[in-house]
Amino acid sequence: MRRFLAPAVLALALLAGCTGPSGGESGSADGATGGGAVAPVPAAPGLDERSPADEDRQVVTTATAALAVDDPAEGAQRVSELVESVGGRVDERTVQATSGADGVDGVVADLVLRVPADALTGVLADLEELGDVESVSVSRSDVTATVVDLDARITALQTSVARLLALMDDAATTEALLEAEQALSERQQELESLQSRRAALADQVELSTLRVHLTPFGVAPAGGPDGFLDGLGTGWRSLVAVLGETVVVLGVLLPWLAVAAVAAGAVLVPLRLARRRAAAPASTAQAEAAPPQE
Repeated sequence: MRRFLAPAVLALALLAGCTGPSGGESGSADGATGGGAVAPVPAAPGLDERSPADEDRQVVTTATAALAVDDPAEGAQRVSELVESVGGRVDERTVQATSGADGVDGVVADLVLRVPADALTGVLADLEELGDVESVSVSRSDVTATVVDLDARITALQTSVARLLALMDDAATTEALLEAEQALSERQQELESLQSRRAALADQVELSTLRVHLTPFGVAPAGGPDGFLDGLGTGWRSLVAVLGETVVVLGVLLPWLAVAAVAAGAVLVPLRLARRRAAAPASTAQAEAAPPQE
């Protein structure tokens, strides 16, 4: 019995010595995964590790600005050049003469501009170099959900159109072919409508809409001045504007006044001379007819 036991014990010892390190590694692995502290498993490359907040958002930005400038017509030209220099465009541009409630005549200009979204902030800052910025308003609307919905519906319709085209190729009867053609026409119309909406939305996201209103100095902004200094500045600019308009009017009328004075002199001077000549004989006759005084 002992003869057979000793070799068995030796064999077990050798087996334990050979498998000990492997067993240790297994134990450490089990401890890492099955112990009290569970080690986090890193995500495999290619899996979606971003949260929805980290995804690119689709934002439509609109802005309005009101400026007071020396010459609104010239200011409109400068604003147009500024927007075009950053890759934008001018959709509308209106310059018209107006008469203010305070009697100050002038010219105002209105523009509707499309500005690259990433350049809008710089354009709004550059407006300060053209005149006095009286008001600025910026609003943003997140349309990411709308874009995702449109993309999904467009993809589904494209798949439906492809299936209908395949059904038309395999149609066994004329009736089946006509039904497939009618369904295909409806799907294509809906697909074109969605694609048009998607393109318009993409344009609004890429190019922000900026509306600019230009008025001459001296015209009070909508709602009136904000304070004493604002009112004082508006009053001073109004005075300068009125004086400037008065000087212009005098410059226009001065030649006409000179011509009118010459014409009046040409008419009145002969009349006065004729009256004097007529009055001289009458006074002489009266003097001769008067009796001598004693």
